[in-house]
Amino acid sequence: MSDDKFRTALSRLAAGVVLVTAYDEEDGPRGEDVGMTATAFLSVSLEPPLVMVSVRNESRMDDVLERQPLWAVSLLSESQRHIAGRFAMKGRISDRLLFDDIAYTRGEASGAPLVGGALATLECRTEQRVTAGDHTLVVARVLTAATQGTQGGPLLYFRGRYRQLG
Repeated sequence: MSDDKFRTALSRLAAGVVLVTAYDEEDGPRGEDVGMTATAFLSVSLEPPLVMVSVRNESRMDDVLERQPLWAVSLLSESQRHIAGRFAMKGRISDRLLFDDIAYTRGEASGAPLVGGALATLECRTEQRVTAGDHTLVVARVLTAATQGTQGGPLLYFRGRYRQLG
């Protein structure tokens, strides 16, 4: 099977879009916030509360989550397409400027940025890492969960583009 056929087939699966964030204290004297757009994110278990995200092997986020067990997830709303696009860029050197004009608070449990206006936010602690092909599946316990009074629906990814319900 070709990569193109596989990619085309799975592009027919609609997925929610999230921003995974962490505080990388090892990046320079002040540390740095790191973010990554993800569509491979899901709930794993209710008891205990577990979620999973898939990160590309040897990516910056993979490196950070390997040494930083605390991280966060913001479930993006349909009005946050610009945030998803910004953090999906490949080959960027630093995330510092990407956070500049985004409203966020810092999670009490994780220290990671929680995006303002997101449909929900979760703070997580890694429990397991499983190598799966060219990605690593990061399974984490949810430490905190909050929903915001945001109106509107979720940001979705379908057939290679950001979409919204309806």
